Amino acid sequence: MQDFRSKFLEYVIDNEILKFGQFTLKSGRISPYFFNAGLFNTGEKLSFLARCYAKAIVSSGLTFEVLFGPAYKGIPLVSATAMALASEHEINKPYCFNRKEAKDHGEGGTVVGAKLSGNALIIDDVITAGTAIREAADIIAANGAKLCGIAVAMDRQEKGTGELSAIQEIEQNYQIKIISIITLKNIIDYLIESNNESLQQHLIAVSAYREQFGI
Repeated sequence: MQDFRSKFLEYVIDNEILKFGQFTLKSGRISPYFFNAGLFNTGEKLSFLARCYAKAIVSSGLTFEVLFGPAYKGIPLVSATAMALASEHEINKPYCFNRKEAKDHGEGGTVVGAKLSGNALIIDDVITAGTAIREAADIIAANGAKLCGIAVAMDRQEKGTGELSAIQEIEQNYQIKIISIITLKNIIDYLIESNNESLQQHLIAVSAYREQFGI
């Protein structure tokens, strides 16, 4: 596991952004872990998250011209990631995001920030059903840009209604690469390598969940 992924896992566990226990998901499944990206809710936490997005993007080798953040959760994520790419990696890319409602005055339209053109990389927190991503892909296409990838904080690597996960379906449908800071496999590897007994006690439940619902 790359060093930034280990540090990310340590951080989210310490800050209870990643919790272990019993959690009922929207799907009705009982999950032994829960990742709440909404808890990156301070300047320091958002800054840390953005640096991890930047490292994941750089390590992926993906090339892109513009960053796009889907409203609303994607707006702070894309802004902070653009700053982290510039300050940490000297990659200075334009970014933009959408409004939920079109503006009929000033600059107008639904897209705010840089021009949405060329290869666009979406920055979002997680992908569940994939509905928000499809909406973002439509906005990108409508502006004449091309969706080239998506960066998310976590990939649950979990089956949807069929044999594929929402992420695999999107990768297949759009023929793009999805970058994640961490995956379910990374969580399991971290628990295996941990010397913390209270953490290791969750390994059996998380591994069993992956065996049942994993891709």
